[in-house]
Amino acid sequence: MAQKDPRVDAYIAKSADFAKPILSHIRELVHATCPDVEETMKWSFPHFLYKGMMCSMAAFKEHASFGFWKSSLILPGSVEPSEKGMGSFGKLTSISDLPAKKVLIGYIKKAMALNDEGVKSPTRSKPKTVKELVVPEDLMEALNQNSTAKAAFEKFSPSHKREYIEWITEAKTQPTRIKRLQTTIEWLVEGKSRNWKYMNC
Repeated sequence: MAQKDPRVDAYIAKSADFAKPILSHIRELVHATCPDVEETMKWSFPHFLYKGMMCSMAAFKEHASFGFWKSSLILPGSVEPSEKGMGSFGKLTSISDLPAKKVLIGYIKKAMALNDEGVKSPTRSKPKTVKELVVPEDLMEALNQNSTAKAAFEKFSPSHKREYIEWITEAKTQPTRIKRLQTTIEWLVEGKSRNWKYMNC
């Protein structure tokens, strides 16, 4: 059986109490179904690799998520994990929110088969969906006023830039948006990504 990544152990240990059993359950099921699976941390959360990206899981303050890299080819009507933070099975608050063990095993086997066949994700084959990144005016203005923060932001990958942009634009009120904008500049000056707290797992 493939070795487990200690960073994933640390990630689960740091997760909220409700999320720990969910993440552990998913992890055990993936390993049991795919003995050759490899674990890694990408974009600050655990990923499972088998001849390429296969699936990933994450924990948030009030829910956890689990998604397949080629979700749209595995679950009819689902979206890719990159499009929705809630993964392939919605917001998970307990193991019972996941499909039955037998059903999940079937999905994992299907994901393995797709990777065995070298099938590419239809979403990730479209370059324009990857390139489309609009920086809001207030963030651009703040970056222009701080060369250190701007340089750090420009060095980030599109996914890390998107994390900051979405965090700012999803603010419910203007005071919250301003606060997040200030925090963004402070963290960028220090060279930190949006989810830097999870980076040193």
